[in-house]
Amino acid sequence: MIDVMIDIFDIESALACNARDVNVTLDALLPMHDDPERRLIEAIRYSTLSGGKRIRPFMVTASAQLFSVSKPLALRVAAAIEMVHCYSLIHDDLPAMDDDDLRRGVPTCHVKFDEATAILAGDALLARAFEVVADHPTHPDPRVRSELVLSLARASGAEGMVGGQMLDLLAADEQFEMAEITRLQRMKTGALIAFSCEAGAILGKSSDTARQAVRAYAHDLGLAFQIVDDLLDVEGDSTVIGKRTQKDEGAGKATFVALLGVERSRAQSDMLAQQAIEHLDIFGDEAEALRALARFVVTRKR
Repeated sequence: MIDVMIDIFDIESALACNARDVNVTLDALLPMHDDPERRLIEAIRYSTLSGGKRIRPFMVTASAQLFSVSKPLALRVAAAIEMVHCYSLIHDDLPAMDDDDLRRGVPTCHVKFDEATAILAGDALLARAFEVVADHPTHPDPRVRSELVLSLARASGAEGMVGGQMLDLLAADEQFEMAEITRLQRMKTGALIAFSCEAGAILGKSSDTARQAVRAYAHDLGLAFQIVDDLLDVEGDSTVIGKRTQKDEGAGKATFVALLGVERSRAQSDMLAQQAIEHLDIFGDEAEALRALARFVVTRKR
């Protein structure tokens, strides 16, 4: 079972502070204007600035601190990650996908606006994310920017998040076993989490050893994160979570919880979080933010 001792690191405050910084960065990178396509910009800002814990952006800034990366640079990558994440949520919520009408406690983008606008808002967010990462202010070294673009593309595309979403759609009609579910979640959820953690190492031009440690942390944390998501879908309160619950069971999808049961799933998430924490030993006290995040991920209620 994961160590539940009281942390001297206040993860809730750290997440809130980082979220404020990320929101300021997003607001600047997604400015409102009065051009004819104003409705598209409104939809983009509505879906991106309407709340969220900003966990993936926190992974970027916390990992960047390990390698003494300037915070403004880290915040640009953190904002780009959140753009990709929000694009995925907009598209996941569409009637052709999960058909959800509530996200972060407010109407989903296609409900607030319309389906066509929601699709375009997601498309625009994805494009803007790569524009931000590739632009000179993100890092003066073009090789670093190139590696960020390549890694983000792999994490977001058919070998990562989008491919995982395809598997998630198939899971409603096919009988997935543990190996298939694990692969699905590593792609759909884990790939972007892995990039979020590795981004700091890329920005900081870290050693291979340090980067491998961060990658291993992200691998275990990504699976723990998804197991907790599955638990929240079964046990969570939709009014607290801010979205519809018990969707997977209703759709007949195989999940970690469906295969393992609630108690074994909770034990597995705790074990994975503890493993993730142990991967950070080489960083000493400098990695306390990431350790605290791992503990938070498996105890969160939404």
